[in-house]
Amino acid sequence: MRKEISALVWGLSVYFLCTTNPACSQTPIRGTSQPMSDRQVQELDINPEIIENSPVLQRWRRKVPNVLEDIQKDPSFITRLRLGYYLFPSTDSASGLHLGVEDIFISRSGFTVSGNYQVAFNGKRETVGADINYYLRPLGKYVNLAPLVGYRYLQTGNYSTNGVNLGAKLILVLSRGGAADISITQSWISPGSENEVGLTKLSFGYAVSQYLRLSTDIQQQNSRQNKDSSVGVILEWML
Repeated sequence: MRKEISALVWGLSVYFLCTTNPACSQTPIRGTSQPMSDRQVQELDINPEIIENSPVLQRWRRKVPNVLEDIQKDPSFITRLRLGYYLFPSTDSASGLHLGVEDIFISRSGFTVSGNYQVAFNGKRETVGADINYYLRPLGKYVNLAPLVGYRYLQTGNYSTNGVNLGAKLILVLSRGGAADISITQSWISPGSENEVGLTKLSFGYAVSQYLRLSTDIQQQNSRQNKDSSVGVILEWML
Protein backbone atom coordinates (compact mmCIF):
# COMPACT_ATOMS: atom_id res chain seq x y z
CA MET A 1 0.00 0.00 0.00
CA ARG A 2 2.84 2.40 0.86
CA LYS A 3 4.40 1.74 -2.54
CA GLU A 4 1.12 2.36 -4.34
CA ILE A 5 0.65 5.66 -2.52
CA SER A 6 4.21 6.64 -3.40
CA ALA A 7 3.51 5.76 -7.04
CA LEU A 8 0.38 7.90 -7.07
CA VAL A 9 2.19 10.85 -5.52
CA TRP A 10 5.02 10.40 -7.98
CA GLY A 11 2.59 10.26 -10.91
CA LEU A 12 0.84 13.44 -9.82
CA SER A 13 4.21 15.10 -9.45
CA VAL A 14 5.05 14.05 -13.01
CA TYR A 15 1.81 15.59 -14.22
CA PHE A 16 2.37 18.95 -12.54
CA LEU A 17 6.02 19.03 -13.56
CA CYS A 18 5.16 18.33 -17.18
CA THR A 19 2.43 20.97 -17.27
CA THR A 20 4.71 23.67 -15.88
CA ASN A 21 8.16 22.70 -17.15
CA PRO A 22 8.84 23.10 -20.91
CA ALA A 23 11.72 20.65 -20.64
CA CYS A 24 9.19 17.90 -20.04
CA SER A 25 7.06 18.71 -23.06
CA GLN A 26 8.49 15.78 -24.99
CA THR A 27 7.12 13.25 -22.44
CA PRO A 28 3.38 12.72 -23.01
CA ILE A 29 1.42 12.11 -19.84
CA ARG A 30 -1.00 9.60 -21.37
CA GLY A 31 1.62 6.88 -21.86
CA THR A 32 4.66 6.60 -24.05
CA SER A 33 7.72 4.45 -24.52
CA GLN A 34 9.92 7.49 -23.89
CA PRO A 35 11.46 7.27 -20.37
CA MET A 36 11.81 10.14 -17.95
CA SER A 37 15.23 11.77 -18.02
CA ASP A 38 17.51 11.64 -14.96
CA ARG A 39 17.23 15.42 -14.62
CA GLN A 40 13.42 15.23 -14.52
CA VAL A 41 13.58 12.53 -11.86
CA GLN A 42 15.97 14.62 -9.79
CA GLU A 43 13.62 17.59 -10.03
CA LEU A 44 10.90 15.44 -8.45
CA ASP A 45 13.13 15.16 -5.35
CA ILE A 46 12.56 11.43 -4.80
CA ASN A 47 15.08 9.43 -2.81
CA PRO A 48 16.89 7.12 -5.31
CA GLU A 49 16.63 4.30 -2.75
CA ILE A 50 12.84 4.54 -2.84
CA ILE A 51 12.84 4.21 -6.64
CA GLU A 52 15.30 1.30 -6.51
CA ASN A 53 13.12 -0.63 -4.02
CA SER A 54 9.80 0.07 -5.74
CA PRO A 55 8.87 -1.94 -8.88
CA VAL A 56 5.92 0.42 -9.36
CA LEU A 57 8.11 3.52 -9.48
CA GLN A 58 10.60 1.76 -11.75
CA ARG A 59 7.79 0.93 -14.16
CA TRP A 60 6.59 4.53 -14.07
CA ARG A 61 10.13 5.74 -14.81
CA ARG A 62 10.43 3.47 -17.86
CA LYS A 63 7.02 4.45 -19.20
CA VAL A 64 4.56 7.00 -17.87
CA PRO A 65 1.30 5.00 -17.93
CA ASN A 66 -2.19 6.11 -18.75
CA VAL A 67 -3.39 6.05 -15.14
CA LEU A 68 -7.06 6.59 -15.97
CA GLU A 69 -7.03 3.74 -18.49
CA ASP A 70 -5.29 1.44 -16.00
CA ILE A 71 -7.93 2.18 -13.37
CA GLN A 72 -10.70 1.48 -15.89
CA LYS A 73 -9.22 -1.89 -16.89
CA ASP A 74 -8.04 -3.08 -13.47
CA PRO A 75 -11.00 -5.08 -12.04
CA SER A 76 -12.69 -3.51 -9.03
CA PHE A 77 -13.65 -7.02 -7.84
CA ILE A 78 -11.60 -10.22 -7.76
CA THR A 79 -11.78 -14.00 -8.09
CA ARG A 80 -12.93 -15.83 -4.93
CA LEU A 81 -13.02 -19.45 -3.79
CA ARG A 82 -16.10 -20.06 -1.61
CA LEU A 83 -16.83 -22.48 1.23
CA GLY A 84 -19.95 -22.01 3.30
CA TYR A 85 -22.79 -23.24 5.46
CA TYR A 86 -26.36 -22.98 4.17
CA LEU A 87 -29.79 -23.13 5.82
CA PHE A 88 -32.91 -24.16 3.88
CA PRO A 89 -35.88 -22.86 5.93
CA SER A 90 -38.49 -24.07 3.44
CA THR A 91 -37.10 -27.63 3.38
CA ASP A 92 -37.65 -28.87 6.94
CA SER A 93 -35.11 -26.26 8.14
CA ALA A 94 -32.35 -28.41 6.68
CA SER A 95 -28.73 -27.29 6.59
CA GLY A 96 -26.01 -28.00 4.07
CA LEU A 97 -22.71 -27.23 2.37
CA HIS A 98 -21.79 -24.75 -0.34
CA LEU A 99 -18.67 -24.95 -2.56
CA GLY A 100 -17.96 -22.54 -5.38
CA VAL A 101 -15.79 -20.12 -7.28
CA GLU A 102 -16.78 -16.65 -8.45
CA ASP A 103 -15.49 -14.61 -11.38
CA ILE A 104 -12.52 -16.44 -12.87
CA PHE A 105 -11.32 -13.79 -15.33
CA ILE A 106 -10.70 -14.70 -18.96
CA SER A 107 -7.87 -12.25 -19.58
CA ARG A 108 -9.37 -8.74 -19.25
CA SER A 109 -12.00 -9.34 -21.90
CA GLY A 110 -15.00 -8.79 -19.62
CA PHE A 111 -15.78 -12.53 -19.57
CA THR A 112 -15.68 -14.44 -16.28
CA VAL A 113 -16.62 -17.98 -15.26
CA SER A 114 -18.45 -18.88 -12.03
CA GLY A 115 -19.61 -22.21 -10.66
CA ASN A 116 -20.96 -23.78 -7.47
CA TYR A 117 -22.20 -26.95 -5.80
CA GLN A 118 -24.74 -26.90 -2.99
CA VAL A 119 -26.23 -29.81 -1.06
CA ALA A 120 -28.39 -30.30 2.05
CA PHE A 121 -27.17 -32.83 4.58
CA ASN A 122 -30.59 -34.56 4.57
CA GLY A 123 -30.43 -35.06 0.80
CA LYS A 124 -33.55 -33.01 0.03
CA ARG A 125 -31.79 -30.11 -1.71
CA GLU A 126 -29.03 -30.16 -4.30
CA THR A 127 -27.86 -27.85 -7.05
CA VAL A 128 -24.80 -27.71 -9.27
CA GLY A 129 -23.92 -25.53 -12.21
CA ALA A 130 -21.59 -23.11 -13.94
CA ASP A 131 -22.12 -19.81 -15.77
CA ILE A 132 -20.25 -17.52 -18.13
CA ASN A 133 -20.71 -13.82 -17.35
CA TYR A 134 -19.95 -10.92 -19.67
CA TYR A 135 -19.53 -7.56 -17.94
CA LEU A 136 -20.83 -4.78 -20.16
CA ARG A 137 -18.87 -1.94 -18.55
CA PRO A 138 -15.09 -1.65 -18.01
CA LEU A 139 -14.02 -3.99 -15.22
CA GLY A 140 -12.77 -1.12 -13.09
CA LYS A 141 -16.23 0.46 -12.75
CA TYR A 142 -17.93 0.50 -9.36
CA VAL A 143 -21.26 -0.53 -10.89
CA ASN A 144 -21.39 -3.26 -13.52
CA LEU A 145 -23.96 -5.45 -15.26
CA ALA A 146 -23.31 -8.90 -16.74
CA PRO A 147 -25.65 -11.09 -18.78
CA LEU A 148 -24.97 -14.74 -17.97
CA VAL A 149 -25.49 -18.09 -19.65
CA GLY A 150 -24.73 -21.52 -18.26
CA TYR A 151 -26.05 -24.89 -17.19
CA ARG A 152 -27.64 -25.91 -13.89
CA TYR A 153 -29.11 -29.00 -12.28
CA LEU A 154 -31.49 -28.48 -9.37
CA GLN A 155 -33.32 -30.90 -7.09
CA THR A 156 -35.67 -29.93 -4.27
CA GLY A 157 -37.77 -32.50 -2.45
CA ASN A 158 -39.68 -34.55 -5.03
CA TYR A 159 -38.97 -32.45 -8.10
CA SER A 160 -35.88 -31.71 -10.15
CA THR A 161 -34.92 -29.85 -13.28
CA ASN A 162 -31.86 -29.18 -15.39
CA GLY A 163 -30.99 -27.20 -18.46
CA VAL A 164 -29.77 -23.87 -19.75
CA ASN A 165 -29.49 -21.11 -17.14
CA LEU A 166 -30.08 -17.59 -18.49
CA GLY A 167 -30.07 -14.31 -16.58
CA ALA A 168 -28.07 -11.30 -15.47
CA LYS A 169 -25.93 -10.14 -12.56
CA LEU A 170 -25.67 -6.61 -11.16
CA ILE A 171 -22.67 -5.81 -8.96
CA LEU A 172 -22.13 -2.71 -6.81
CA VAL A 173 -18.54 -2.34 -5.58
CA LEU A 174 -18.37 -0.47 -2.29
CA SER A 175 -14.58 -0.75 -1.99
CA ARG A 176 -12.17 -1.88 -4.71
CA GLY A 177 -10.10 -5.04 -4.64
CA GLY A 178 -12.76 -7.24 -3.06
CA ALA A 179 -12.95 -5.31 0.20
CA ALA A 180 -16.73 -4.90 -0.01
CA ASP A 181 -19.44 -5.39 -2.61
CA ILE A 182 -23.10 -6.24 -3.14
CA SER A 183 -24.46 -8.31 -6.03
CA ILE A 184 -27.91 -9.30 -7.25
CA THR A 185 -28.34 -12.23 -9.65
CA GLN A 186 -31.56 -13.17 -11.43
CA SER A 187 -31.68 -16.22 -13.68
CA TRP A 188 -34.03 -18.89 -15.03
CA ILE A 189 -33.33 -22.59 -15.50
CA SER A 190 -34.96 -24.03 -18.66
CA PRO A 191 -36.77 -20.74 -19.39
CA GLY A 192 -40.10 -21.14 -21.19
CA SER A 193 -40.48 -24.84 -20.40
CA GLU A 194 -42.80 -26.59 -17.95
CA ASN A 195 -39.82 -27.17 -15.67
CA GLU A 196 -38.74 -23.51 -15.56
CA VAL A 197 -37.29 -22.39 -12.21
CA GLY A 198 -36.45 -18.78 -11.33
CA LEU A 199 -33.48 -18.07 -9.08
CA THR A 200 -32.93 -14.77 -7.29
CA LYS A 201 -29.79 -14.29 -5.18
CA LEU A 202 -28.66 -11.32 -3.11
CA SER A 203 -25.08 -11.46 -1.84
CA PHE A 204 -23.12 -9.18 0.52
CA GLY A 205 -19.34 -9.58 0.82
CA TYR A 206 -16.88 -7.92 3.22
CA ALA A 207 -13.13 -8.52 3.67
CA VAL A 208 -11.94 -9.45 7.16
CA SER A 209 -8.27 -9.75 6.20
CA GLN A 210 -6.01 -9.36 3.19
CA TYR A 211 -7.14 -12.67 1.69
CA LEU A 212 -10.38 -13.63 3.47
CA ARG A 213 -13.94 -12.36 3.12
CA LEU A 214 -17.22 -13.16 4.77
CA SER A 215 -20.24 -13.25 2.51
CA THR A 216 -23.96 -13.64 3.16
CA ASP A 217 -26.18 -15.15 0.46
CA ILE A 218 -29.97 -14.89 0.43
CA GLN A 219 -31.65 -16.90 -2.31
CA GLN A 220 -35.24 -17.39 -3.48
CA GLN A 221 -36.17 -20.28 -5.76
CA ASN A 222 -39.49 -20.17 -7.61
CA SER A 223 -40.96 -23.12 -9.54
CA ARG A 224 -44.44 -24.26 -10.57
CA GLN A 225 -44.40 -26.73 -7.68
CA ASN A 226 -43.18 -24.55 -4.85
CA LYS A 227 -41.28 -21.50 -3.60
CA ASP A 228 -38.14 -22.26 -1.64
CA SER A 229 -35.60 -20.13 0.16
CA SER A 230 -32.06 -20.48 1.47
CA VAL A 231 -29.60 -18.41 3.48
CA GLY A 232 -25.86 -18.98 3.60
CA VAL A 233 -22.77 -17.71 5.38
CA ILE A 234 -19.74 -18.10 3.13
CA LEU A 235 -16.00 -17.87 3.79
CA GLU A 236 -14.25 -16.62 0.66
CA TRP A 237 -10.57 -16.86 -0.23
CA MET A 238 -9.53 -13.98 -2.50
CA LEU A 239 -7.14 -14.94 -5.29
